[in-house]
Amino acid sequence: MPTFTKLTNQSELPPADEAKEFPCGAETICVANVNGVYSAMDNVCLHRGGPLGQGMIEGGKVVCPWHGWAWDTKTGEAEQNPSMKVAVYPLKIENGDVLIEI
Repeated sequence: MPTFTKLTNQSELPPADEAKEFPCGAETICVANVNGVYSAMDNVCLHRGGPLGQGMIEGGKVVCPWHGWAWDTKTGEAEQNPSMKVAVYPLKIENGDVLIEI
């Protein structure tokens, strides 16, 4: 059975079409809000290690602020190289808590 961990409170989630970083144990998670749909993914861009949670949303993808690589929030695929993927994690909201399965 999946184990979900509290990531943050619902009130801390990013507004529509923005991304935000959240600490989760030794990791940092990028939570993206694409048209009101939240997704969670690794925060580290595989291109050069940029912080995805500090990027912006364009065309439904998180765009790394360092070199502009775009990442699909559902699949984790890089637009520039679909063979590169960041991990995408299940996310759910219960009673105001945002829970993630890592």
